[in-house]
Amino acid sequence: QVQLVESGGGLAQAGDSLRLSCAASGRTFSSYAMGWFRQAPGKEREFVASINWRGDTTDYAESVKGRFTISRDNAKNTIFLQMNSLKSEDTAVYYCAARRGGYYVYLRDTEYDYWGQGTQVTVSS
Repeated sequence: QVQLVESGGGLAQAGDSLRLSCAASGRTFSSYAMGWFRQAPGKEREFVASINWRGDTTDYAESVKGRFTISRDNAKNTIFLQMNSLKSEDTAVYYCAARRGGYYVYLRDTEYDYWGQGTQVTVSS
């Protein structure tokens, strides 16, 4: 069992930056692919970014490419989402997710095994 706890959300102005963190429990964290998803009010949950177990492969939703960066620190069982040039449309609850056997990156939420509780990001224009 893996427990995921997100932090770093909050209120930002358009153009600002925020850094989300996701701390994971468990000794096998380094073997998991990790992802960030988000869900805005009235919308379905959508993929944001994914990183493989070694951290050498990443993928992003088109809407965040060039603005968001996913990274991981396996020694600290933590992943990050650096969000720059925030827009009002980035407003959502952001969720961290983990997948066992994470050799690749994964874009569908059904491919993940564990989820955090989410952290709210609100961007005002």
